[in-house]
Amino acid sequence: MKFVDADMVHRLLDYPGLVEALRVAHKGTSPKSDASVMDEPAGGDNKFVSLVAWAAQAVIAVKLVGVFPSNLALEPPQPSVQGLVAVFDGKTGAPVLAADGAALTFRKTAADSALGASFLAREDADVLLVIGAGGLAPHVILAHTSVRPSIKRVLIWNRTPARAEALAREMQIAGVSISAVHDLEAALPEADVISCVTMSTAPLVKGALLKKGAHVDLIGAYLPTMREADDETIQRARVFVDTRVGMEGAGDLFQPVERGLFAWTDIQADHFELCTGTKTGRKDQSEITVFKNVGGGHLDLFTARYLRDGLQQVA
Repeated sequence: MKFVDADMVHRLLDYPGLVEALRVAHKGTSPKSDASVMDEPAGGDNKFVSLVAWAAQAVIAVKLVGVFPSNLALEPPQPSVQGLVAVFDGKTGAPVLAADGAALTFRKTAADSALGASFLAREDADVLLVIGAGGLAPHVILAHTSVRPSIKRVLIWNRTPARAEALAREMQIAGVSISAVHDLEAALPEADVISCVTMSTAPLVKGALLKKGAHVDLIGAYLPTMREADDETIQRARVFVDTRVGMEGAGDLFQPVERGLFAWTDIQADHFELCTGTKTGRKDQSEITVFKNVGGGHLDLFTARYLRDGLQQVA
């Protein structure tokens, strides 16, 4: 059994290739999956998550990760999500590889949202606004610009301006201007694509400020009590998800449903429907679209399988 460290994970899970692998995988059936979440025994926000996905006669992927939001405040900062992903042969049960869970999760999550943007963001999108400057933020920038090479400006906003400024200095993409912004409300109307990677419990994206044709990518707010976009954003948009399994736990959807402003039946499509062509994504240049990145063990399996195949090619 081989261990794949973070550097190798990032090297092998290139965004153009991974996004395409996810697109192809969603044309098939969803693996069987299960999940359990354990709260910190002493109380607090920390959680430990185990996700299992099994594609019959093919591969089994198990992700074991701790979700520790306060890690970003440590000196030096640590990823808020850390752990391992183990891959087993689906025919014999034999272990095949173990990989750095944080790196694989970053890549999987960003590619998942980029796949959504490939269906929903305008093809001439020019400005990407990233809200949040944690460990996932640079991956979101790389993934979105890989599916929308029309993006020439990236704006980064963070509650702590110094983090946005540091990320803007670190990121370099040929032909793309990357800068930090301090006024979120001024930046929102400029953006063609808005990607939120936060732990916010209060809306940051205001629907009234969105331009026509904007695409909003919501990655955080994985609990009913969390929120990245306000009700007007959801009401103005056609709303899509990567998967309907577990979407009820997403605060950006759960809260409007609870208030009677939105219904679960208003979800336009998921990735399986978009990738097979049974449902359509963006319909015109002026509509606003929202993609809620729910995640799930099936995505870890799809990503781990692509990683396994990449390892075989370099062996």
